[in-house]
Amino acid sequence: MNLIDLLTGNTGNQVAQQAENKFGISKNQIIALLAVATPLIISYLRNKSQDAKEAEALNNALDKDHDGSILDDTAQLEARQNEGGSILSHIFGNQKSTVENQLSQNTGISIDKIGPVLAMLAPVIMGYIGKEKQQNNVGAGGLGDLLGSILGGAQNQVQQQDSNPLNDILGSVLGGGQSQSSGNPLNDILGSVLGGGQQQKQQGGGIGDLLGGLFK
Repeated sequence: MNLIDLLTGNTGNQVAQQAENKFGISKNQIIALLAVATPLIISYLRNKSQDAKEAEALNNALDKDHDGSILDDTAQLEARQNEGGSILSHIFGNQKSTVENQLSQNTGISIDKIGPVLAMLAPVIMGYIGKEKQQNNVGAGGLGDLLGSILGGAQNQVQQQDSNPLNDILGSVLGGGQSQSSGNPLNDILGSVLGGGQQQKQQGGGIGDLLGGLFK
């Protein structure tokens, strides 16, 4: 399963439906959040995996807790929400609140719900990475390349598909994610794609307009 299939296929829809039922947030908003949060998390993990100790820790966590079974059994979502919060705290560190604020502003999901929703989504994203790791027989030393290839493959697929609001979101996010100008995924994705706040809104374009197109 490639990244686009995860976000737009059966798993993504089931995840979005469960989150909609639990949090009272529209399914489209959840899918849009998945489209932004997934490459963001993968980019952060790719950067972390450049450090040998972080790569080994990620490799062990994937082997132990993230075999991909959650992709076929989304009933696990609610039970693993606390685990998801811990995952996000490790991945984002002291930038966690900044990430949540940016995602809240640009998806319309309230700040009091964005954290719990992300915590529900995180084990799905880790499960996807774990499954890809197994299928490609990758160890700690190859995680950075694997994560980069996931992002690159998704970017190429989006470019080949007909334009629709979700593809536009993914294309914008993945384009920002591939940028290495700052070496910081928060700046590369949230800064260049989601960031800009009112300036982007005044100029038009950006994630806000794309999300608006998706929600119509």
